[in-house]
Amino acid sequence: MNALDARSQILLKTLIERYIADGLPVGSRALSRFSGLDLSPATVRNVMSDLEEMGLISSPHTSAGRIPTARGYRFFVNSLLTVQPLENARVRALEGQFLPDQPQRLINSASHLLSELTQFAGIVVAPRKEAIRIRQFEFVSLAETRILLIIVTTAGDVQNRILVTRRGYSGAELSAAASYLNEHFAGLGFDEIRRRLGEELRQLRSDMTELMTATVDAGTEAAEENASSYVISGETNLLDFEDLSSNMSRLRELFKLFEQRTGLIQLLDLSNRADGVQIFIGDESGLAPLDGCSVITAPYEVNGRIVGSLGVIGPTRMAYDRVIPIVNITARLLSNALSSNH
Repeated sequence: MNALDARSQILLKTLIERYIADGLPVGSRALSRFSGLDLSPATVRNVMSDLEEMGLISSPHTSAGRIPTARGYRFFVNSLLTVQPLENARVRALEGQFLPDQPQRLINSASHLLSELTQFAGIVVAPRKEAIRIRQFEFVSLAETRILLIIVTTAGDVQNRILVTRRGYSGAELSAAASYLNEHFAGLGFDEIRRRLGEELRQLRSDMTELMTATVDAGTEAAEENASSYVISGETNLLDFEDLSSNMSRLRELFKLFEQRTGLIQLLDLSNRADGVQIFIGDESGLAPLDGCSVITAPYEVNGRIVGSLGVIGPTRMAYDRVIPIVNITARLLSNALSSNH
């Protein structure tokens, strides 16, 4: 992107701040008035045209004003935003809500607090559990091409999954497959099973390959669900924002994403490898239901080791200067409380 001169930066910053505050497209007269620059509306319109060509703002069909694009918000957050830290008195008040307690209750508190302070959806990914190891596989034929897979872990947990195969398997074949898996892979985690099975599948009868592969895929999914879980609060807050609620099909996709969990967990897990607050605007998340949203995340720690992440999901039209410090301080307070517990 071409560098913006100071005048263009001030006008873009003013436009985005006005749009965040009012939710209405911003016209050139309003920009002349609020920018503090001594510019004619005609000059402002010329700058707006340049910003539009650069993909930083766009014109809704029904209005002469402009609104920011996801690219405009990204430039704003990276180059123009001034984040005000929370006042000490406010931080002390929040600290009172993170007294040492059971980890799960602290995680629930953090999720509720994020939602309450921002009026968006607050989410906390819990620390990952230890990888499950397998004690036993069992197969039960349900219908011609539907098989119940029963996974028993070394911890005694039982996971059930339905497998849909291209062909039916006889009771003898299912029994032979279970025996093979139990004999070769008992006591291992699914990463190791997948690696070893890949080497051994070439030596198996090809008609059993599909069943074995489906078993490992389903087991890996079960292991990932077991390893990560999250608490989300305030999803219904998102219904209050016309930016999101005006598109019901997208809203349905968004709530489906909350239920499915895996995609969101993977997104928030990126924070575990990052330093401090991360911001995903629109399609930067890689998850289509979040195209109209921004996700602000931060990792949290126990005794200096990053164990999970938390964040806020809201419309792209959010007060980033206010939300970023809330996410940052909540991560710090949760880290302190969990470390005190340990």
